[in-house]
This record gives sequence, C-alpha cells and structure tokens, in this order.
Amino acid sequence: MSDQNDGKLNRLLTGLSDTGVVSSRWLRAHGYYSSLLARYVGSGWLVSPARGVYMRKGGSLHWEGVVRALQQMEGLSLHIGGRFALAWLGHEHYLRLGEAEVVTLYGPDRMPGWVHKLPLVERIEYCGKGPFDLPEIPFTDETTGQALLDQGLEQREALPSGMLMFSTPERAMLELCDEASDAGGVYEVDALMQAMATLRPRRLEMLLRHCHSIKAKRLFLALAERHGHAWFSHLSIEGVNLGRGKRSLVPGGRLHPTYHIVLPGDLDEQLG
Repeated sequence: MSDQNDGKLNRLLTGLSDTGVVSSRWLRAHGYYSSLLARYVGSGWLVSPARGVYMRKGGSLHWEGVVRALQQMEGLSLHIGGRFALAWLGHEHYLRLGEAEVVTLYGPDRMPGWVHKLPLVERIEYCGKGPFDLPEIPFTDETTGQALLDQGLEQREALPSGMLMFSTPERAMLELCDEASDAGGVYEVDALMQAMATLRPRRLEMLLRHCHSIKAKRLFLALAERHGHAWFSHLSIEGVNLGRGKRSLVPGGRLHPTYHIVLPGDLDEQLG
C-alpha cells in the first residue's frame, strides 16, 4: 500500500474511534473509492456490519456511534429528543417498560436506509421534524451553545462516542406530549411531569410560542398545572396559540376546565 493510502487509512481509523461508523457515501465524497475500501476490508482494517456502512475491525457497534455519524459525518439535522432524551437524563424509571431502548431522533432530515440494517441492540426511530416551527441551525463547531439553547437543544457527552445533540428537558417534554395519543401516553407524560421540578420558564415560553401542536401545548400546560412546580407560576403563555374547541385524548375522561383537553379520570391512581 502506498504512503498516501497509508495516510488516508490512518486518518480514517483515527476519526472512526472504536465505536464509530461511516457510510460509503461519506467515504466516496472523501476519496475512499470502492477499490480502496475493498483493500482495507481484505487487509483486516475495516468491516462492514451492513451494506453501505463500515467500521473498524474489532470495534463495538453502539447507538452512540451511529448517531454521531449521522450528526457529525453525514451532517444531518437530527437530534435525540422526546422519550429517549428524557431517559438519558435519568428519567427512564418513569417511562413505559422497554421504551428506553428506542432511540428517538427528530429533525427535518430523514435517516439513511443503512441505519435500519445495523445489528444494534437498540432500535433507532425517526420521529419526524417534531412540533416546532423553529428555524434550523447547523450542527457545526461554529454553532455556539447559546444558539443551540435558543432552539431548545444542547450538546451532551454520550460516552464512548463523545458529544451528541439532545433536546433540552423542556423541548423533550413537548416532543413527548406531541407523541401522546392515548391514556398510556398521558400517564407517561404525567409521571415524568412530576419529576420536572427544574424546567426553565423563559425557555418554555419560547418553545410554546413556536410549537404548532395544540394538543402538545394543552397537555403540557394541564399536567404542569396539576403538579404545581415552582416554575409554573413564573410561566407566561401570552402569545401562545392554544386553538379553539376541546381536544380529547381518551374517551369518557375528564375535561380540564382551563386548557379544554380531555384527560384520563384516574391520573392519581396511575401515579400511585
């Protein structure tokens, strides 16, 4: 192998780390053509865990490495949000059994097909753009932490793969409220809301103004009022569109008198 190809191989292996993956699309774009990849695989440097994706031989396949590849190498505007973001923050004991094993990604960019072919322990699920009309910002080194927080996003360390983009707890809760479609979903959000004692009212106000899901906003506010956290008294909903008429998530439930959303009548029993 030439010195030039040796250098390319070393750069690739260094960038991949022990948990990283890389797509054939990215490799072609950076000068790693099929013949060179075949040589790397034949020489035992790389393996292909699924068609269209490569990793270091002897490396470990983890969801963190896959998401890092999507966010940083593929340049996709996808962040970890909703249910899995809350689980990552330590609230998995409030979530439905088994759901914490589904990595929930949000954003305008769809996942490439090779993600679903990987033999991961967890399942990575694309949940769509989410309930917000916030402008998209690039996930680059030049993007400041404050610019991310202004979108309800933040970088968190997810070892062994490094920094990944997550929803803040405020954004993740609204994303989860948008996903709730039955009594089970409401129980889950209610249990999580009980633990949300440190949400930031100013950030919530911004997110509520930019949230286009009437259901998500009403459910969030009704359950937040129910648990009476200190931050709720500082939350202004001026300029927040809550729509007209009532919304029902469960048949035969109880209509919230302020936010006009029908909730299960047995929330207290479910909370235990």
